[in-house]
This record gives sequence, C-alpha cells and structure tokens, in this order.
Amino acid sequence: MSEKKAQLTIDGKDSPIELPVYSGSTGPDVVDVRSLVGEGIFTYDPGFVSTAACDSDITYIDGGAGVLLHRGYPIEQLAANSDFLETCFLLLNGELPSAEDKTAFENQIRQHTMVDEQIHQFFRGFPRNAHPMAMLCGVVGALSAFYHDTLDNDNPQHRMTAAVRVIAKMPTLAAMCFKHGVGQPFMYPQNDMGFAENFLHMMFGTPCDPPRVSPTLSKAMDTIFLLHADHEQNASTSTVRLAGSTGTNPYACIASGIAALWGPAHGGANEAVLEMLYEIGDESNIEDFILRAKDKDDPFRLMGFGHRVYKNYDPRATVIRGICDEVLDELGSDNDPLFRIARKLEKIALEDEYFIERKLFPNVDFYSGIILKAIGIPTSLFTVIFATGRTPGWIAHWNEMLSNPYRIGRPRQLYKGHTKRDYPA
Repeated sequence: MSEKKAQLTIDGKDSPIELPVYSGSTGPDVVDVRSLVGEGIFTYDPGFVSTAACDSDITYIDGGAGVLLHRGYPIEQLAANSDFLETCFLLLNGELPSAEDKTAFENQIRQHTMVDEQIHQFFRGFPRNAHPMAMLCGVVGALSAFYHDTLDNDNPQHRMTAAVRVIAKMPTLAAMCFKHGVGQPFMYPQNDMGFAENFLHMMFGTPCDPPRVSPTLSKAMDTIFLLHADHEQNASTSTVRLAGSTGTNPYACIASGIAALWGPAHGGANEAVLEMLYEIGDESNIEDFILRAKDKDDPFRLMGFGHRVYKNYDPRATVIRGICDEVLDELGSDNDPLFRIARKLEKIALEDEYFIERKLFPNVDFYSGIILKAIGIPTSLFTVIFATGRTPGWIAHWNEMLSNPYRIGRPRQLYKGHTKRDYPA
C-alpha cells in the first residue's frame, strides 16, 4: 500500500480528494487516479503521454539520461554480449538463460520457423505490388486459423507456445513478403542456420544456388533485431496490450501491433532517412540542406537526428554506428553517393555546435536505414524488419499482462459535442 498521498482540490468541493502515489523500482512516481471516476471526474491526457496505463517489469527508458534497460540490463551490454534470441528469452522470462536453456530455446525456435503450406496461397492472393506491411498484417492475423487448438489465454503453456511460434515465423513471413513482391520462389528456413542468417538466406537465396550468407551481415541483422526488440509502452506495444485486454488471440494482437507500427509517425523513421538522402541527392547540396534544417521557418527536417524519447542521445545508436562501419567496409559501399552523403551528414551533426547544443545526434534509425539499404533490403520492407525485431517485445508485454490481474482497456473522453436535443418534427 502506498504511503505517499496527493491531494486534488476542485472548486466547489468541500474537501480535497486524496490520491495514492506509487513509486516504481526506478523512474518518476505515479499518482493513482482510479478513484476519481467515483467523484464523477476523469483526467484529460491526449496521447496518454502522462498516464501509466499498466505496471511492467520488462523495459525501462530514461530519455533524459539516454538509458534503455531490458529487465535491468543496459542495451549496450546486451548488444555487446548477447544476441537476439537470448534477448527474446530475457524479455519473455525475466532472466538470462543458462547455456542449456538457451540451446533449448533456440531449438524451439528452429522447430517453428516453417509456416503451413496454405500460407503460400494467402500470398498468391496479394498483388505483386502490395505493400509488404499489408501482407504481413494479414498473414500474421491469419495464423490464428492454423493454431486454434492452443489459444487458451489462461494457459501459460499455450501463451509460451504462441510466443515461440510468432517469434520464429516472423522472419519467414517477412522474407515471403519480399519474395512475393519480386516474383521469386519462397525459400524454406534452414535448421542449421542462426536466426538472422536464416532470415538473410530466405530473403536473398534462390533454389539455384547453395546458401551463402556473410557473417558480417548476419551479425548486423541480428543487432538490428536486438536493438528493436522492445521499447517500453510505445504506440504499437500499447495497441497490443489494448487488443489483448479484450481476451483476443495472440496473433490478432500482434497483427494489431503491426498495423500501428505501419504508421509513418511510428515505424517509418529509417525509411524517412533514406528518402531524405535521396532528396539531398549530392554532396554538393548538403550545406544548403543544413541551412534549411537550421531555419525554423523552413519545414525541412533532418531525419534520423535526435529522438522524441531520448533527449540526450539514443543509446542504441552508439552500438549500431560501429556495425554500420563494418557493413559498409565489407560491401565496399563507400563509393556510393548516398552513403557519402550520410557520412558527411553524420560528421556535421557530431561536430556542428547547432546540433550539439540541441542534442541532435544520429539515432538508431539513421544507421539502421543505411545498413538495410547497403544489404539490399528495399525501403518498403524496412518497417517489416522493424516488426520482426519488435515481435518479442510485443508478445512479452501481452504475456505479462495476461499473467497478472488486468482490466479491459476503456479510455474515457472529454465530450464537446451537442448535448441532448430532439429530432426535428
């Protein structure tokens, strides 16, 4: 029980309303406003930016200090010492796995990477030019039709089976979205490959050639997945929780998260970076665009610099910057005009006082967009990659919510429409 109290005084009330104040293990205190409905009062918080809709043990962000923790572990340490599947296990289970647990979990994932052959028919129903996110949203939601025998949300084993299935199948489905668009045959997953290696094989392999995936590119892809694995109560994660609060099945919940991520304000940042580089077009134009970025009256903005959450620096960017260098070195992409523009922009942002004072440092989207472009992934697939990496976070939050007492989400409103009126005679 909370020992701290807040008092809310409202004009016309004889006495203040007492509200409990709770403290988490870290971060700001929260005021419990649930009793206000009994007083006939709601709070007003558009976008829920000042409202904690749940409690969680999974991820903590301190945007001012540039901190991102998964189950207490800094993202920099996970990126340096862990891998994507181990981080998935951590998010789902709360602790890092033992060597035996990790092997068992990796084997579980391998056993579930294939999708039912009838899923192939789903893809054939989409036009070749269908947006990959449209296809992904549809086929993930359709998975519930294939696994209806293990959809008891009250059963912890069913929930964990669903978690393993959706994490395992996402890269297969993501690669199928790409292959369908380019008219190439789908590639089956290989059980002797790692998670990211398998994804790149399914993306770029063909039945005509033996599997060949660069370890450098596999490491880069694994790191991108890891750095996007969870990001606390963002729009898509909150959507998954809200959908899950109705008791719907996990595949529908993940499909709802994919739909939310599809919005350009959420999942389109690294795609916007590439669009900006194309707009700049040539190194000779950079200075003009920098001046435009500094002009508050010009709508142009440098994409991939600064972050709405991280007011200091994006801790994921520090990790991925080195990975970006490794990928460009291996692929010999330094002569690509687009990457030369990116390099020069990065140098300016790290040295120009205007950007330093405003903490407009390159973020994870800046580097991930460059890496994905260098690997050969089209920009239309960038958000699909994001969704593949974010799946363990979505499913971990869904499982956490169902593992504890919860209520169906039902936000209130400040009604400003007509009061009661009679239909005209």
